[in-house]
Amino acid sequence: MNYHHLILIVHLLAACIWVGGHLLLCLRFLPQAIKEKKPEIITTFEKKYEAIGMPALLLLLLSGLWMAFDFGIPVKQWFTFSSPIERVISAKLLLLLLTFLFALCARFFVIPKLNKDNLNVMGLLIICVTLTGMAMLILGSTVRYGGIH
Repeated sequence: MNYHHLILIVHLLAACIWVGGHLLLCLRFLPQAIKEKKPEIITTFEKKYEAIGMPALLLLLLSGLWMAFDFGIPVKQWFTFSSPIERVISAKLLLLLLTFLFALCARFFVIPKLNKDNLNVMGLLIICVTLTGMAMLILGSTVRYGGIH
């Protein structure tokens, strides 16, 4: 087993935590919170999940960048969409940026004022982050077959 494989395992485990946690939030806790009109269901989950979710996201970023460089894709080639693997890397980086934008929107505009009346806005952000995470996971799986052709 070489170091790239070890980094891939770390990346996959972090993806399990990140995507799995958001699927759990989206499919189990969000519907309950909306049905009962109790935003504290979401905030309680997020406070507990954040302790493992944020480190997982950081590991995803670091291991993903490491593997990008290991594939021989330098920063100056990012966002050129010039090769199958580079397309995956660029698409995942764009989705990561989108994830950060959703998180900033939630953190600064929605969560401080979260109540039963704007719970649907938070729900939309949760669904968007979940779908974005799933899209990154699917994109990553294409690397096994040479990337996006």
